[in-house]
Amino acid sequence: MQKKRKKRLGILGGTFDPIHSGHLILAEQLKEELKLQKVIFIPSANPPHKENHPISSAKDRLQMVKMAIRDNPDFLISDIELKRKGKSYTIDTLTRIVKLYKDSELFFLLGSDAINELQDWKEPEKIFQKVKVVIALRPGFNRINPENRFVKKSLLIPINGLNISSTQVRERVRQGKSIRYLVPAGVEEFIQSKNLYRS
Repeated sequence: MQKKRKKRLGILGGTFDPIHSGHLILAEQLKEELKLQKVIFIPSANPPHKENHPISSAKDRLQMVKMAIRDNPDFLISDIELKRKGKSYTIDTLTRIVKLYKDSELFFLLGSDAINELQDWKEPEKIFQKVKVVIALRPGFNRINPENRFVKKSLLIPINGLNISSTQVRERVRQGKSIRYLVPAGVEEFIQSKNLYRS
């Protein structure tokens, strides 16, 4: 009897303040490269590394992700972190996700900048025991140290990513500049309607 193949799922977490086209391109290209059935976007509720930085409400960030992915049936959203109290530690979220999707093969998707921060995360070694860690490499992005022990344990996948950051998007809004095409149209409208990032 043929063994049933496990479903392959991607996990993409982040503050998503706001979610932008770079996030979506990364998710789409890694979905294709890794032959993932779905990619689950998980907005963080209380990211420990953002303690000294004001962030938009979890409700607003969740809504922006919903708007950004609504046209892609292969993209899902989870509010698992928003329902949990306390700090949003990746290892805690992945532990729960592994239980929820125990019959699936899970791939934790990271941008190449995040790999340098992993050493400061809670129990980073355990992350690699629970899921396959994937690092998306944008063209010309060479800040990865190949000797980094986490890099050696990860799958490195080149993508044709965009050089966009949420910080840049927020700054452009503050300066009254256009963010058209940097974020999906629905996200742009939401930012305007809620008057986000103006001050």
